[in-house]
Amino acid sequence: MTPSYPSQLLESAVGEFAKLPGIGRKTALRLVLHLLRQETADVLQLTDAVSRMKQQVKYCKVCHNISDQDCCPICSDPRRDRSTVCVVENIQDVMAIENTQQYHGLYHVLGGIISPMDGIGPNDIEIESLVNRVGKENIEEVILALSPTMEGDTTNFYIFRKLAPFSNVKITLIARGIAVGNELEYTDEVTLGRSILNRTPFEEK
Repeated sequence: MTPSYPSQLLESAVGEFAKLPGIGRKTALRLVLHLLRQETADVLQLTDAVSRMKQQVKYCKVCHNISDQDCCPICSDPRRDRSTVCVVENIQDVMAIENTQQYHGLYHVLGGIISPMDGIGPNDIEIESLVNRVGKENIEEVILALSPTMEGDTTNFYIFRKLAPFSNVKITLIARGIAVGNELEYTDEVTLGRSILNRTPFEEK
């Protein structure tokens, strides 16, 4: 049963918040009522931050990570190991791996994984740009750091086949200290860090 709202403006705001992932209408109502009780300046600061983020945030032209500039801080950092590229599904995975402080190379953010059930194919994610990077840059190792799910393994295999012509490039897989079926971003930092350090050669089987 849809609750009765005393204000159409309130109902509209609840409807917008409820569109966020993991936010139901009850939680959305609590958030909206909380904002309603705050000082106008505080609410405007929040809406301004969200608006500026949406309008000004960019995606790194090299690795597709989120950035304020055309090239993200990681790709711009001369101290990073430019011979190694770690392939991840999303920005959250970059943050998770960086938090381990065990990896010092570059990244490539796919922006998703191959999932036919969800209508996501190889052309819908940044695989071709990865192949182009490997062909143009002096990359010696590509680390496949996708979540150990069926979709992640399918994407790993597809990338492995696409990079097969580059015989001088080593393709490795993060160690399976991570339970099969787990999402990478929810893995604890110690386990994730060890998985990066103990990565193994990718095998076509």
